[in-house]
Amino acid sequence: MQAHDPLLVPVYLVYTAIAIGLIVWLARTLSRNGAIFLEGVFEDSPRMAGAVNQLLVVGFYMLNLGYAALLLRADAAPDAVVAVEVLVHKLGILLLSLGVLHFANMYVFHRIRRRASAVAPPPPAAPQGFVDADGTVAPWGTPR
Repeated sequence: MQAHDPLLVPVYLVYTAIAIGLIVWLARTLSRNGAIFLEGVFEDSPRMAGAVNQLLVVGFYMLNLGYAALLLRADAAPDAVVAVEVLVHKLGILLLSLGVLHFANMYVFHRIRRRASAVAPPPPAAPQGFVDADGTVAPWGTPR
């Protein structure tokens, strides 16, 4: 990148503003709706549900703001059209990445919920009788 390319500065500013806005909006939306889901998973421990939700939000911010920052660098933009194309391309990559991470997160939540709501099989039935070596059947508890 050339240090004197004036068209990239507005692209960087617009990209940064849109990326931060999207990430904050998504984090709030996912946190609000995820809290309901986590309360169902951690029914017996609402504080745990809140803590897990907060940890997920912090991880979401770290991962996505870091990734958005890595996408910031661009090659020289010789004109306004290329500058807009660079901006749209970078936002597209960011949105696709956020979407993939969202669906991966939803899959993990689905697995957690399925495991938490799995019903343990009933205990085996108590013996009702026994069979002697000669094949006679006797009720349980009768002398042999």
